[in-house]
Amino acid sequence: QVQVVESGGGLVQAGGSLRLSCAASGRAFSIYNMGWFRQAPGKEREFVAAIRRSGDSTDYADSVKGRFTISRDNGTNMVYLQMNSLNPEDTAVYYCAASPALRLGVNANEYAYWGRGTQVTVSS
Repeated sequence: QVQVVESGGGLVQAGGSLRLSCAASGRAFSIYNMGWFRQAPGKEREFVAAIRRSGDSTDYADSVKGRFTISRDNGTNMVYLQMNSLNPEDTAVYYCAASPALRLGVNANEYAYWGRGTQVTVSS
């Protein structure tokens, strides 16, 4: 089992950047694929980015490709989401999640462990 805690959210102007962090604790962090999801008010939770347990493969939602970068450090049990060129449509609560599955998933039901989220607000 792994516990995850997000941080780094806040208020930023359109065009700005934020870096989200996800600290994981528990056993064997490196066996989990890690993902970021987000949920805006009145909308379903949606996939943002994912990274394989080894860090050698990533996947992104089309809406964030070229703007967001996911990375991880298995030595410190950390996952990061660098978000650039933010726009108001990126406003949401961002969640970090861990998946024990073999494949790098984009569906929330493939992720077993979730943080409580961190709010990102982008003003126009």
